Amino acid sequence: MDSLPDVQKLRDSRGIDINRVGVENILFPLYISTKEGDKVLVTATINLYGSLKHDVKGVNMSRFMEILMAWKYKELSSISLHTMLSDLRNHLGVEDVEDVYAEISFPYFITKRSPVSRKESVMDHKCSFIGRLRDKYEFWLKVKVLTSSSCPCSREISEYGAHNQRSFSTVTVKPLEEKFIWLEDLITLVENCGSCQIYSLLKRSDEKYVTEKAYENSKFCEDIARDVSVALQDLAILSSFKVKVANEESIHPHDAVSYVSRKLENGVWVSDKQGIQY
Repeated sequence: MDSLPDVQKLRDSRGIDINRVGVENILFPLYISTKEGDKVLVTATINLYGSLKHDVKGVNMSRFMEILMAWKYKELSSISLHTMLSDLRNHLGVEDVEDVYAEISFPYFITKRSPVSRKESVMDHKCSFIGRLRDKYEFWLKVKVLTSSSCPCSREISEYGAHNQRSFSTVTVKPLEEKFIWLEDLITLVENCGSCQIYSLLKRSDEKYVTEKAYENSKFCEDIARDVSVALQDLAILSSFKVKVANEESIHPHDAVSYVSRKLENGVWVSDKQGIQY
């Protein structure tokens, strides 16, 4: 088989670097450690890429899967992702590929109790581990968290009531070196910044609570984005973060959205004008 021609090894003369080339939407079994000390099996959706130098015609696509298969039913963490990317870069060939990148997304279930009746149910959250390896390793954690949002303007101008909507906060954080944050803690932080938390199971006493809680804690999408940002900054363990809040409006056919991108610069949090991409 080694005698078969390998076209992707040919040189290219067009002078165009490929920023990312690889494989996407791979369904793959991995384990994730919980804050409680358990390991849970997740079905992850994985994207793997390498950047290709301008004089290289193509990348060997099978090598992405060869590296990934070594991690079947193994634990995913920021440390193991670093190892995976190191192996991937070496296997693709550092002479051809300058950096490698992975985004590994999975549903993560957290058990919650309703606020009054204390009935137990689970909430699912879309989470991602994101890693990039070039001269150094960089790691991001991403969560998408559902809360409710009660409109302050509607409450102010109405004789009674206020319109409410589902609010999705997508938060991407980059921890400082040697720092760590659990998925559970990041999700709870975001949940506490909405008008009220969302629960899968509510009895009548709980429904009364969440209705009144949201009404008394009305927030625009801008309020939620800023509250999440302040809470993230107060953690004192991050170097940068991005926040997107999208309210699925109940009185409009469109969503209301708000974006924040911040980075730590000389010990001071500043707006990241280059980080607006989400």
